[in-house]
Amino acid sequence: MIKIGYMQFKVWQLAVMLVGLALALAGHHETAPFLMGAVAISADNPAIYGAGAYPDRTGIFVPELWSGKLIEKFYASTVFGMIANTDYEGEIKQKGDTIHIRQRPDVTITDYEKGDTITYEDLESTLVDLTVDYAKLFAFKVDRIDEKQSDIALMDIWAADASEQMKITIDQTVLGGVYTGAHASNQGAAAGAGSANINLGTEAAPLAIDKTNVLDLIVDMGTVLDEQNVPESGRWLVLPPAVCGKIKKSDLKDASLSGDGTSILRNGRLGIIDRFTLYCSNNLTKVTDGGTAKVSWQCLAGTNHAISFASQITELDHLPKLEQTFGSAMRGLNVFGFKVTKPEALVRSCIEV
Repeated sequence: MIKIGYMQFKVWQLAVMLVGLALALAGHHETAPFLMGAVAISADNPAIYGAGAYPDRTGIFVPELWSGKLIEKFYASTVFGMIANTDYEGEIKQKGDTIHIRQRPDVTITDYEKGDTITYEDLESTLVDLTVDYAKLFAFKVDRIDEKQSDIALMDIWAADASEQMKITIDQTVLGGVYTGAHASNQGAAAGAGSANINLGTEAAPLAIDKTNVLDLIVDMGTVLDEQNVPESGRWLVLPPAVCGKIKKSDLKDASLSGDGTSILRNGRLGIIDRFTLYCSNNLTKVTDGGTAKVSWQCLAGTNHAISFASQITELDHLPKLEQTFGSAMRGLNVFGFKVTKPEALVRSCIEV
């Protein structure tokens, strides 16, 4: 048996790597992968031995797979993945596409007496057209040295960070674009379709919110929805962190108010208050009134029938070799659109903290 010392083994290992590199640079891609173990599949490097013969450092790149993964991570973290209707018809291929949003039909309730003949209603969903008129991209590269020395799943890190940054950008865009679409009776100093006496604040005279009146704001927004006959199920409320902090400091000593087993003061969770599932977002819009110079947060409440939202990653490319440097890159294009499709189910409040 031949015994090889540690230094001899390392020299032999280095020699094999150099031979593999030389073969790869010389175009012998069919031999290099067995020596180096990291040659990406490309037009110049076909998978003649099957995908397994050409392992990628970060896993085989399948655009459809990673596009779906990014969308999954995006919807799991973004506010609009939770509060908007994303049930749409049609395939999004590019910016400018029009898709069809299915609206829930209203079921008619009628009187019944014994012996009456039952007439069945034909329910049809109305379609609302939504234009995909926004496009956002990400593009980044990784130096070849960093890629070779890394022992972490780079694709997972990239996907997580890309989806997080996309979430922030799209949340800001959408939250800043829908607040003006609330029904006229669901905003202002005289809100309420029936009462017309609920003050939700205006840009010129926003409501001053503190820990003593923050619950009044939540109840008032719920009342506005009640007066529009908006269903209680699926209600949500988006508030900025400063207001969420006021809720935690408020006198919510009765745990039942938030639907939790312990009070908000103890567990730090906002939970459910007055039928609203509360979401805390720093991406709500701040508006400065031109006349009074007042700065107000545009807070929103409603159900997912109020807003329709569609998003799709239409382009996702992995560039294994860059022209002007040693490294690889990834780029993606996310197109999206949104629309207030049921203004009666959306409430806006202008507040200052």
